[in-house]
Amino acid sequence: MASFTPSTTTTTTTHNFSTITRNPLLTKSSQLSTFRSTQSRRIPSNISCNATNNDESNKFDRRNLLIGLGGLYGAATTLTSGNATLAAPTAPDATQCVPSKIDDGSPLQCCPPKPSQFVDFKLPKVNPKQLRLRPAAHLVDDKYLAKYSKALALMKALPDSDPRSFKQQADVHCAYCNGGYHQVGLPNLEFQVHGSWLFFPFHRAYLYFYERILGKLIDDPTFSIPYWNWDHPDGMYMPSMFNDKNSPFFDAIRDQNHLPPTLMNLSYDGPDTVSNLTNEQQIEQNLTIMYKQMVSNAKKPTLFLGASYRAGDPVNPGPGTLEIQPHGTVHNWTGNPPPNTPFWEDMGNFYSAARDPIFYAHHGNVDRTWSIWKDISRKHKDFKDKDFLNSYFYFYDENAKPVKIFVKDVLDTKKLGYDYQPMDLPWLKSRPTPKRNRRPKKLVKKVFSTVKNAVAAEADTNNPVVPTLVFPRKLDHIIRTNLARPRKSRTQEEKDDEEEVLVIDVESRSDVYSKFDVYVNDEDESPTLENRTQTEYAGSFVNVPHRHSGKDGHLKMTTIKFGLSELIDDLDANDDEGLDIIFVPRTGTDSVTIKDVRIEFQD
Repeated sequence: MASFTPSTTTTTTTHNFSTITRNPLLTKSSQLSTFRSTQSRRIPSNISCNATNNDESNKFDRRNLLIGLGGLYGAATTLTSGNATLAAPTAPDATQCVPSKIDDGSPLQCCPPKPSQFVDFKLPKVNPKQLRLRPAAHLVDDKYLAKYSKALALMKALPDSDPRSFKQQADVHCAYCNGGYHQVGLPNLEFQVHGSWLFFPFHRAYLYFYERILGKLIDDPTFSIPYWNWDHPDGMYMPSMFNDKNSPFFDAIRDQNHLPPTLMNLSYDGPDTVSNLTNEQQIEQNLTIMYKQMVSNAKKPTLFLGASYRAGDPVNPGPGTLEIQPHGTVHNWTGNPPPNTPFWEDMGNFYSAARDPIFYAHHGNVDRTWSIWKDISRKHKDFKDKDFLNSYFYFYDENAKPVKIFVKDVLDTKKLGYDYQPMDLPWLKSRPTPKRNRRPKKLVKKVFSTVKNAVAAEADTNNPVVPTLVFPRKLDHIIRTNLARPRKSRTQEEKDDEEEVLVIDVESRSDVYSKFDVYVNDEDESPTLENRTQTEYAGSFVNVPHRHSGKDGHLKMTTIKFGLSELIDDLDANDDEGLDIIFVPRTGTDSVTIKDVRIEFQD
């Protein structure tokens, strides 16, 4: 959805707790914080449409490049504050697919057959009373299993050269997610469908054509793929249909410790972390994670759907809540970790994930959550931004014809002809509670007064004072910092209008499964896994391994965001001037750097 936010430059300053006077000509969300406890401040320089998460130096380079290409994208130019900035939808250059690379740099051919011409996708004629109903995988009967088994066996029997074959369908994910494409007209910029607002629409379109191909092969236009119902206690296990060695659903390259009847962990920390949680505690934690990702952390479209990603932007501007976890954690919980496999194949690496038939059931549930999120609140709506709606992808349909499909084509599952078997949503009642009474307000204010002029010094574990640290910082140990709030004591109307958001810029290795947790006002010296069911747990960063053509071939930059308004209310911290932020490394964080942390407001 279009909004006006200040473009920014960053300067280093001393600590300053003053704030800029609100400008009545701008929306509330366009007033960025002038204070950062990281000792950096964003100074408004001009106003540009949807500038959030974009690097301004990149914008002018991008604008000049696109103008030099003769307006290839047909994008509109917006004039603001005397400067012109250009925005445009992004898309892969399907004529220039190149071999992807495995994490060791070896080439991997994932490109589909080169088409002569693509045709624009047209929505099917749908009878709303006869929608294809995607079933929960743990509830399917023998008749359905026989039908799906036949369809998948026929898909696997197709020659590899056929774009409808299982190999080619698996390679779609490899090409789009592991460096196979660059952006149209921008050969030096990789195209990536993860880590942005393209995540949900791409995977919906991907599964749509996969499903249509299967139905065509068995001459059954009503056929639908199942979804892995991991957000319900009954579905928090690997569905048994995928563990039958004699079926086409089987993949031997899975974590053997997570086969049925092992209960899954939606906040999986990797094989080296030992959990002492009982099954009841694990289910409680899973439901709390779902509540966090679908409700308290997802009150605005940019928080749930992900950051904007336009032509000329670098990859991974910022994933949405659900993409981080459980999407990312389920991938690696299912995949087989090193040293059992070289790079966490199959499900645990983007290049190989779709080789496992369970991938499509996993993403069926991911797709389902997009629809559920929009039903939770009337305020939950898709972006109306034309750059979002007019971004597009290429696939082969059930007739092996190349198709160009736009994001705007896939916003409604019913218009695509399918829906999901209804299931209870117990996580809606799993709002976390604070684990203990908070410190007296007088002590909090005294502590904040003590540290507000502190310099970069590590916290003394014997001292309740949490210093305000300077970033960047390597996440090779627990980091605690006090972060000033730009505005406090907000009314409920202000909270409904703007979400207070914790924003964290992260540098990490893209080829490593890395994860860290973030806590707010948690007084434990080392928050444990049990703490994730408590209000103090804000969320996690998760990276699913993949090849990234960034710095040193692996380092990537991204931004994660956590909603704070509900958390602050539950911690009775609405009147506090600052929050204690705790970063807890869980796995693969040796090369993770917290580049910056701040509080912003999102409308």
